[in-house]
Amino acid sequence: MFALFEVLYLVLTAYQLILLARVLMSWLPNLDPNNPIVRFLYQVTEPVLAPIRNALPPMGGIDLSPLVVFLGISILMQLVL
Repeated sequence: MFALFEVLYLVLTAYQLILLARVLMSWLPNLDPNNPIVRFLYQVTEPVLAPIRNALPPMGGIDLSPLVVFLGISILMQLVL
């Protein structure tokens, strides 16, 4: 059972890193959307971010959905430990 929690913790950590890469990537103005890395990051994170983005009220062009996901992952990681 402990091994399962350890694997879940590693998966959540990896997803946090992928999400961080997407957030940092959004700050780059001339990024090619056809780049395979960019497409991978969007395909992996968009299914999680889109419902949260739709549930949050408009914040004047600021997307807080990654922050909510980071908070949720942090809570899950604490529960797993």
